[in-house]
Amino acid sequence: MTKIFGIDFTSTPRKSKPLTFAQGSRHQQQLVIEKTSSIAAFEEFEAFLTEPGPWIAGIDFPFGFSRRFIETIGWPTNWPDYVRHMNSLGKSGFISALEEYKAPRAAGDKEHQRATDRLTGGVSPQKLYGVPVAKMLFEGAPRLINSGASIVHLSAGDPGRTIVEAYPGVLARAAIGKASYKSDTRKKQTPDKEAARKLIVEKLRSDWCLSQYGFTVLCEDGVIDDPTGDRLDAVLCAVQAAWALDNRQSNYGAGSVDPLEGWIADPHALAPKVRTP
Repeated sequence: MTKIFGIDFTSTPRKSKPLTFAQGSRHQQQLVIEKTSSIAAFEEFEAFLTEPGPWIAGIDFPFGFSRRFIETIGWPTNWPDYVRHMNSLGKSGFISALEEYKAPRAAGDKEHQRATDRLTGGVSPQKLYGVPVAKMLFEGAPRLINSGASIVHLSAGDPGRTIVEAYPGVLARAAIGKASYKSDTRKKQTPDKEAARKLIVEKLRSDWCLSQYGFTVLCEDGVIDDPTGDRLDAVLCAVQAAWALDNRQSNYGAGSVDPLEGWIADPHALAPKVRTP
């Protein structure tokens, strides 16, 4: 049986903000989340990526940049090569390259979304501040390549170790709309956000999830109790990975995918707008 993982990623894992994992398996029309866990170092993440399969993992960071950015900045025009080029710059050089790219450009034309970002409401992979997804890409993508796993739509590898790009935000919005359900800031960890997390879990357990993803989800109530949302986000990434696994014979559920950009594994990435309840 193929193991299913969801991973909530961070560019600087540490005890106070670790990488958070959800592990599960499919049983008929149900995804059973067997456990959640966390790791505080990239070395453990790298070791996980080389564990023998069969497994599939949905990981929450953008795997690639927009075609427009890659072609305009003049980086290599295939995914493995531009990721290696990016990595060769070093972190400070990478940040400088993104800042220098933005500097002369007009407002509204500094950070470009991929096609999948526009469909799912994702931010540009060039974003360095706020939610620094560019730094996540810098730390994550080279490690994916080095693992030798198969990176769906981007790089062939060991077919027993399969990795898809996940984005829990698109699933959460499809389930409950735009209500906020998490925060890393303690004073913003409100009862309303806890109620939103509870509603998301209720949706995962219901016929709504069956109709949207093809299965319901069995998970412990403890994922609601984490006010940062990391445990719940890991579960949502596992849902997206399980959906992609179910659709592996049809391009992992994707439509047309730009091999420079990649694609977020979610049925709502196929529609012009995310469906709400």
